[in-house]
Amino acid sequence: MPITSSAKKALRQNIARRKINLQKKEAYKKAVKEFRKLVAGKDLEKAKGIISKAFKALDKAAKAGTIKKNKASRLKSRLAKKLSK
Repeated sequence: MPITSSAKKALRQNIARRKINLQKKEAYKKAVKEFRKLVAGKDLEKAKGIISKAFKALDKAAKAGTIKKNKASRLKSRLAKKLSK
């Protein structure tokens, strides 16, 4: 456990940031999973609607620093490629 007041504050910040990061990570993973499920099931009309939701979740995660910008771009590219096939 932290002893100094600055270390205590750092711990509080770390806990709060971790919570936010996990929420953003779960959001983009859920959106990507849902999209991939629709593409695998050949439901391309619904997949076209969901892809924007997945892109938005990825962009938000990248903006917040939860994931890196290039990872978000890579995932978006792969999702778009799956849809076009």
